[in-house]
Amino acid sequence: MNAKEPEPGDLIEFLREGYQHWAVYIGDGDVVHMVTPGKSSSGASSTVSGASVEAQVKTEKLKDVVNGKDWRINNKRDNKWKPRPKKEIVKEAVSMVGKAVKYSLTDRNCEHFATWCRYGKPESLQAEVLKIAGAGIVMAVIVGALFHVFKKHFT
Repeated sequence: MNAKEPEPGDLIEFLREGYQHWAVYIGDGDVVHMVTPGKSSSGASSTVSGASVEAQVKTEKLKDVVNGKDWRINNKRDNKWKPRPKKEIVKEAVSMVGKAVKYSLTDRNCEHFATWCRYGKPESLQAEVLKIAGAGIVMAVIVGALFHVFKKHFT
């Protein structure tokens, strides 16, 4: 649990097993976040593939989304980008409530949504890590295949 009370416009990071879920705090104990199919207040599933699926933007109580798990205020990109004014962040988030949106683990996830609301720029560090890991796996397969081919040639 976070020791500091969030302020409207703060980004909230929920620490889940294997991933982080993100939301925008809008005040009065409420957050706005993207929820993928089959999820209620826990956010995006870590099992959703990179394929695009439909998600919904919801307002829920912070305590319900927390659901006994760890969370923190995470505005770490304030060092990189200037945040929009708090009222604008909240207005942006609330304007999306109830809308169906495309969700993609690598290109349009809950972290992209939250950073877009706060900074006007969608970014997901966990998606970037996933992309790098995926590229590493592809490279390992290619190197392994080349090693196998060259080993046959030189033995």
